[in-house]
Amino acid sequence: MEERIAAAEAEVATLKEQIENVRKQKKDSSMGAVNDKGALREIRKPIKTRRTLKGHFGKVYAMHWAGDSQTLVSASQDGKMIIWNAYSTNKVQAIPLRSSWVMTCAFEQSKGNLIACGGLDNVCSIYNIQQQSTNARATKELVAHDGYLSCCRFVDEGHVLTSSGDSSCIYWDVSSGEVLKSFTDHTGDVMSLAISPENNNIFVSGSVDTTAKIWDLRIGKCVQTHTGHTEDINSVAFFPDGFAVGTGSDDSSCRLFDMRCYGEVNKFESEKIKCGITSLAFSKSGRIMFGGYDDFNTYAWDTLANQSATALQGPHENRVSCLGVNAKGDALCTGSWDTNLKIWA
Repeated sequence: MEERIAAAEAEVATLKEQIENVRKQKKDSSMGAVNDKGALREIRKPIKTRRTLKGHFGKVYAMHWAGDSQTLVSASQDGKMIIWNAYSTNKVQAIPLRSSWVMTCAFEQSKGNLIACGGLDNVCSIYNIQQQSTNARATKELVAHDGYLSCCRFVDEGHVLTSSGDSSCIYWDVSSGEVLKSFTDHTGDVMSLAISPENNNIFVSGSVDTTAKIWDLRIGKCVQTHTGHTEDINSVAFFPDGFAVGTGSDDSSCRLFDMRCYGEVNKFESEKIKCGITSLAFSKSGRIMFGGYDDFNTYAWDTLANQSATALQGPHENRVSCLGVNAKGDALCTGSWDTNLKIWA
């Protein structure tokens, strides 16, 4: 038996070495090296504040665009979710929440009838905004997590993914409320998740354990683990082509990991920025990565270069807690603890 165990351990060591060699072969360059080969086309500047959405009376913790690129939902410590028309700045609907300690909200992208939210109540609440009255109640409550709900995203109209402080992600059936699959490889609170824009069977999660993991819903397992950060990962986002993921961390850096080479291809940090990143989003082309920071600023990074970030002019008056680019790619929304949301273009 001992001989078999020793042989198995030797085989595992050999396989790990082979995997590492393949990773080194694939990681033949970086974004910075590509940039050095020739001049890049300059990014259009400046990006300005076009609208300010005022109406919350507490810190804004989360926001998410609808699929129509015009409507968005925000969730605040004031115990309300507000649905906004970002063009007119009108409030379309206000939904009172059972728990004011909300941490995340999400719009269903295909029809836009469903909204999900959750937080310190450990519950993912689903609302049908077409059936809401003044005494709004959740049409479904998904209960299984043992910790706070940090993020939720619709896979499609019938399924939702949630991440939690209990170190797990759960794939749910919305209509029945059943847990379809649980993902438990993280060793710390899972703070964020994002679904691939090209394949909704693939999603990424970022955790306090400093890793970003790629998961496949079809097999219910982690297929890649990306390391490099030294502190909590607060936000993850897919690159528009679905082959890479961006991460934002408390270590004051953002990183870009490519799934094809299984490695880090760019790192975004500055000596002038010493605070953590709360949220992350890419422009439609992927050329710009936007980060929301604890120092009240939103920074724009050129994903092809290793240059300093550009701070968007007219920052919030408190921590930027969330941000997102709409599906058309023509607007960025940021939400802040100053109770306001801003639309940039």
